[in-house]
Amino acid sequence: MTKKRLLLIGAGAAGAVVAKKIDQNQEMFGYLHIASRTLDKCVKIQKELAIESSISQLDADDTDAVISCIKDVKPFLVMNLALPYQDLSIMEACLACGVHYLDTANYEPKDEAKYAYHWQWAYQERFKKAGLMALLGCGFDPGVTNAFCAYAKHYLFDGIETIDIIDCNDGNHHKAFATNFNPEINIREITQEGKYYKDGAWHSTNPLELSKMIDFPEVGPKKAYLINHEEMESLVKHMPEIKQIRFWMTFSEDYITHLRVCENLGLTRIDEIDYEGQKIIPLQFLKALLPEPASLAEHYEGKTSIGCMITGTKDGAYKQITLYNVCQHQEAFRDVGAQAVSYTTGVPAVTGAIMMAKGLWNKAGVLNIEELDSKPFLDELAKQGLPWHIKEEVLV
Repeated sequence: MTKKRLLLIGAGAAGAVVAKKIDQNQEMFGYLHIASRTLDKCVKIQKELAIESSISQLDADDTDAVISCIKDVKPFLVMNLALPYQDLSIMEACLACGVHYLDTANYEPKDEAKYAYHWQWAYQERFKKAGLMALLGCGFDPGVTNAFCAYAKHYLFDGIETIDIIDCNDGNHHKAFATNFNPEINIREITQEGKYYKDGAWHSTNPLELSKMIDFPEVGPKKAYLINHEEMESLVKHMPEIKQIRFWMTFSEDYITHLRVCENLGLTRIDEIDYEGQKIIPLQFLKALLPEPASLAEHYEGKTSIGCMITGTKDGAYKQITLYNVCQHQEAFRDVGAQAVSYTTGVPAVTGAIMMAKGLWNKAGVLNIEELDSKPFLDELAKQGLPWHIKEEVLV
């Protein structure tokens, strides 16, 4: 098989993981170009790679600039690890150049913290007509969690009733306040309304209004909060038999206290304000003050526990089956110099690229992970550093 050329847009913490895992798969990939608005980040990553590579500065909001970059690199796939605001401009460029597309987070407009798939799903016919694949949400959640649900549907249940996606970071980065991925995106996600699906309708809650104790695999009981998360939307669309789906994430009390203070001070606002004659966005200012997520890696301790708790029937028995992964921050650092949150985003993205490079996933159109064969993806995911497990119990 001819080794594939890749274009990676985005050189943040997860983008760095993608680059280093591509470097570990040179039997599959022969060339990598890294493009980012911040060239210094590209330089730093490239110094740690053995694969043939190049770098450039790129404004991914500029479709024409992305088109020019794609024409220079001639990749088979563009891997979008940039900001979710830039999904559509990169998708347009991929269509213009006839190359496949992959991202890890769905589109949201800059001026409103409200992500949804409909903007990207609208590209379905254009990608299908061009014979190209646009693979959406190929991180962990979304991504691996979607694959867990598809695997459960096809191999573990006769019928699924409920899904609870559970995400716990039981780690310590030894900082007073920091976010594990891009602070702007992280805080926008957490401060918007909660959302869940039940009995054929969507229901909203106030931000972090609902919480409960969850027994996370290999971690134990932790308080988790119901939040809106993008994979719920696609899973409801593609698995309409689901009666209820919710997403739960843990936050320490210390984290929530800091977040509340920032909110009360107006630092989480995403509208422009005038400061001494300059227009600034408070959340972007806060982002500049907080530690870079990549800088947390070296001293991070503990682990993440992320998975899906799924209930349904199999051979007449009512069961709960949890599919999950546990990732140690220290092990992620030993592998690629990253913390586990970046690692669990970057490794699935590279696994998706491998599926596409091998032709195991080669369907034209705009696709979510649960629409594709989950088994080879999950098998490869384990080989790439994220082994997964199944915990089963019969319910009365």
